[in-house]
Order: sequence, then structure tokens, then C-alpha cells
Amino acid sequence: MALVGVRKQQAALTEAELKAAAIRVFDLVGYLNAKITEITAEAGRATGSFYKHFASKEKLLQALLADLLQEGDASAELPGHGTDFRDREAVRWHIAVYWAFYRQARTVMIALQQAASVDETFAEQAQRMIEPDLHHIAGHLAGLDLPGDPLVVASIFTSLLSTFTATWLSGNHPRLGRELTDDEAIETLTSFIYAGIGGER
Repeated sequence: MALVGVRKQQAALTEAELKAAAIRVFDLVGYLNAKITEITAEAGRATGSFYKHFASKEKLLQALLADLLQEGDASAELPGHGTDFRDREAVRWHIAVYWAFYRQARTVMIALQQAASVDETFAEQAQRMIEPDLHHIAGHLAGLDLPGDPLVVASIFTSLLSTFTATWLSGNHPRLGRELTDDEAIETLTSFIYAGIGGER
């Protein structure tokens, strides 16, 4: 039994190293250009070891996606999670948590976007990933004088949040002559979205 436990630990360690190496390679060359041999070399592992854990590069990305979903679920349990978007601070909390999440997971998020552009399976998975969030956000909009159906407004909320965050954290934004801090960006986005969903100014 002890030997089995050691082997499981070693396998888990190798898998974690391959995932971490993949993220570094994706960051350097992009998901579409990344080769399995580059990932294993970065991890300091033989190429054959990759296939003991993942059938393909796509399966590795799916595993990274599963990790992200787990992290996203955990973030909902963080302190300060308000559920009433009539309260501006509840809106800001969601924006700030997503901002921090994207900053940490930016490389994987970009890899998923790249994969979705060439593979319908990933596009569908991305949609399924967003679906629970839409209902989560729609549930927080009760009591507001919304400009449309709650799910439509929730879709606008999440689309604006994800697009702005991705644009700003990738550096593809207008030059201001100074660096905008995360807090300033979050505050601006919060004010914009809060006004859009009918919150009091």
C-alpha cells in the first residue's frame, strides 16, 4: 500500500509539473504554437511521460480548464460575497475577484480563447463554463430597474467584465501617459456597470 501511495504522489507531481510547464510554454509561444516536446522539455520530463497523463495537448488544456473551474467555485466562498447588486460594494466585489482571477490565470484564459477559435469543442466548453456565472449574476440583479431581461443584462455584465479585463491586463489599451492601477480600473468598471444596471449613483 505504501508503494502505491508513493506512485500516486509521484504521478500527481509529474502531472502538476507538466501543467505548470505548459502554462510557461503557452505564455512564451501561445497555445496554438506550443509543441508537446517543448512542454516536456520545460518540465524536465521525457516526452513519453506526457502521454501517461494526457492523451493530447487538447486534453491537457481541458485539465487546466477543470482547474480554473474549481478555482472559480472556490472564489465564490471568499469573504465579502454580497448577493444584492443594489449594493454597489457587492458589484465591486465580483469585479475585483474576477480581475484578480484573470490576472492569475491570464495565460490559460488566452489559451482557451485560442483553442476555441479553431476547435468547436472548446468553444462549447467555454460557453458551458460561462452559463452558471450568467445565472449567478442574474440572481444578484433582483430588485433593480433593469434595462432588459436579467439573463441578457447578466450577459452584458459578464461580457463587458471579461473583455475589459482581458484588454487591460494584456496591455492592449489606450495609453494614458501614466499607468492605471488595478484599483482605479476596478473602480471605473464598477461605476460604469453599476450605473448600467440601474444602481443609484
